[in-house]
Amino acid sequence: MSRARLFVLRLLVTAMLVTLVGRLWQLQVASGDEYVRAAADVRIRTVSLPPTRGQILDAAGRPLVTNNTRPVVTVDAVALNHQPDGGRAVLTRLGKVLRQPYEQIAEKVRLCGPGVAQPCWQGSPYEPIPVAQGVTVPVALQISERQRDFPGVRTELRPVRVYPFGAAAAHTLGYVQGGKGRAGLEGVYDEALAGHPGRRDVAVDNTGRVTTTLRQDPPTPGNSLVTSIDSRIQTITEQALDRALARSGGESGAAVVLESRTGRVVALAGLPSYDPSVWTDGVTAREYKALPLLSQAVQGQWAPGSTWKVASTAAAVTAGYDLGAVYDCPSGYTVGNRVFRNFGSADLGRMTMHGALVQSCDTIFYRLADELWERGSEALQETARGFGFGTPTGVDLPGEAAGAVPDAAAKKASWQATREESCRRATRGYPELADRGRAAYLTTLARENCQGGGVWRGGDAANLSIGQGGVLVTPLQLARAYAAIANGGTLYSPRVGQKIVRPDGTTVETITPPVTGRLPASAETLRFIRQALSEVPRKGTAEAAFEDFPFGEIAVAGKTGTAESFGHRDTSWFASFAPDPAYTVVVMLSEGGRGAEGAAPAARDIWEGVLGLRERRGPGERDHQTQERRTFRPESGSPRDQRGPSEPDHQTQERR
Repeated sequence: MSRARLFVLRLLVTAMLVTLVGRLWQLQVASGDEYVRAAADVRIRTVSLPPTRGQILDAAGRPLVTNNTRPVVTVDAVALNHQPDGGRAVLTRLGKVLRQPYEQIAEKVRLCGPGVAQPCWQGSPYEPIPVAQGVTVPVALQISERQRDFPGVRTELRPVRVYPFGAAAAHTLGYVQGGKGRAGLEGVYDEALAGHPGRRDVAVDNTGRVTTTLRQDPPTPGNSLVTSIDSRIQTITEQALDRALARSGGESGAAVVLESRTGRVVALAGLPSYDPSVWTDGVTAREYKALPLLSQAVQGQWAPGSTWKVASTAAAVTAGYDLGAVYDCPSGYTVGNRVFRNFGSADLGRMTMHGALVQSCDTIFYRLADELWERGSEALQETARGFGFGTPTGVDLPGEAAGAVPDAAAKKASWQATREESCRRATRGYPELADRGRAAYLTTLARENCQGGGVWRGGDAANLSIGQGGVLVTPLQLARAYAAIANGGTLYSPRVGQKIVRPDGTTVETITPPVTGRLPASAETLRFIRQALSEVPRKGTAEAAFEDFPFGEIAVAGKTGTAESFGHRDTSWFASFAPDPAYTVVVMLSEGGRGAEGAAPAARDIWEGVLGLRERRGPGERDHQTQERRTFRPESGSPRDQRGPSEPDHQTQERR
C-alpha cells in the first residue's frame, strides 16, 4: 500500500474516532442533564397524598360531618392490572373475606375515563382505592397475613367521613368521592375543606410497577366550615316532616327554616333521603341508581297553590286595587266559557282582601286576574318576579332549580316547541295510558294545542293568580319570599355556610348572605299582608291545625296552600313566620293532600319543637291530638271547576 493511501486511511480512522468521541461527549456531558431528566420523567410518578378533610359544624360547633380513623381495605389498581387475569381472582378472594360479591368490588375499583359511567374511581390510578372501611380485626389480619393471596390489597388506618346525624341534612351536606366533594356543601366548599395534598414521588419500572419511594411531603389538613344549621332544629324538622308524610301518605316532602332577618339557613330537610356514609366504601352502579340524590328543598319544583296569593295581593295594589275595599267571593267566577270555582264551590259572601287571604277566597283573585288580562297588564308576573320567583335564589348549594313564572311569551315558546308532538297526539291519542279519562283529557288538550295553542288567555291568568297553571316554585324560594314579608321587604340570597375556620380555630372567612333586592310592595302593604296572615292559624284555613296553640308565646302567622295536580293527589303547603324567634318555616308535602291537613300540622310541630313545647308536654302527645282531629276548615286554592275544551287547565301537566 502506498504512503499516500495509508495516510488517507489513518486520517479517515482518526476523523471517525474524533467524531465518535465528540458525540459521546455531547450526549454524556453537554446534554447529560437533559437526558437524565427525560429518563426520570419516564420512570418517576407523583402520587397525591390526600389531607385530612376539614369538618362541617353546626352553628353551635357540633359536628355535622367529621372524621374518624378506621381500618380501611384498599386496592392498588396498578398491581391488579399486573395479574394474569387483571385481578379477577384477587378480587374474588377478597370478596369472600369481605362478604361482598366480586362485581360489587370490581365496580368500586374501576377507573374513570371516557365512556365509563358513574360510579367510578376519580382519583389517581397510583392512589390506593378504598373498598371497605371499619372492618373487624380478624378480617384485617386475614388480609395482612395472606399477601400472596391478596397482592395489591392493603389494610391501613385512614380518616374516613363520619355523619353523626345519619341521613339528616344529607342533601345539604353532600358527599365525598375520590377525595373530592361531589355535592352539597362538600362540593361548594371543597377548596376550603380539602386542605392541600401531600406528594409522594415513586419510581416505577417499564411495566408501571412501583419499585421505590423517592420523596414524600406530608399533606396540610383542611379548614372547617361552620354552618348556620342548628342541629337541634334540623332534627326536629326532619322528624316533623317524616311524621307528616306518614300521616298523609305523601311520596316526598321538604321543610325549610330560615332566619328571616339575615337570610341564613337554620334547617333544610328533604325526604326521601339517605345516609351519606354509603359513599365511604364506594357505591355500586345499582346502589348509585337507587340513591335519592334530589334535594327536594332546593331542586324540587311544585305549584305553590294559595301560598302564592301574597304576591297576587301585592300585584293588586300595584295595579291600583284598594286593599280596604269590599269584594264579592261567590262560589264561581266565569272566564270566557269556563267557570273557575272556590274549593267546594263555597260562597263566602263579601269581604276585603284581608278576608280573601284569611279565608283563601279564590274567586276574588280570579276576578283580579281576568281584569288585569283584559287590560293587557302583566302586573301579576312582574310582581311575582319581584318576590324572587322564576330565578334561583343563589343559595350556596349546587343544582338549584329556578322555578317558573308563566307568561304569554313562555306559553308561546312552549307551544312552538311541542306543536309537532301535539298534532301527532291529536290524531293518535294516548293508547298507552290505562286511565282512559286522563287519555281523553290529554287528547283534547293536544287537539287545542295543535290547532291554535300558545295564546295567553284569561284562564291562564286566573290560574296564575292562585299559584297554578304552570307556576313552579322550590320550597326554598317560597321560604325566602315569606322571610322577606316578615323582615319588611329585604330579599336575601340564603346561605348555609357561616364561616371558614382553620384547624387552630382562627377565622379565615366570614360568609354573609347577600341582599339581592326588595319586594315590590310598600311597608303599608307588607304590614297588611302580615296582619292577614297572622289570623290564618287563629281563625282562618289553618285554625284546626293550630287549635290550642300558644300564640302568646310565639305569634305564628302563615298561609295554607293546596295545589291540584292532574292524576295525582294535591300538593300540600304551609308557609309561616314569627317575630320571635324571627324564623320562617315552610313545609311542602308532595301528594300530601290539603295544606291545612298535611303541611300545616307539620309546621306546627316544627314551631313547637323550636319553642320546646314538645319537650314540655312529653313525646307522642301531639301525635295523639293530630289523630283525634276530625274536622278542618275548607281550604281553597285549587281550581276544581267545570273545565271547557277551549280553556284547558294546563297546570295539571306541570307537576314535577
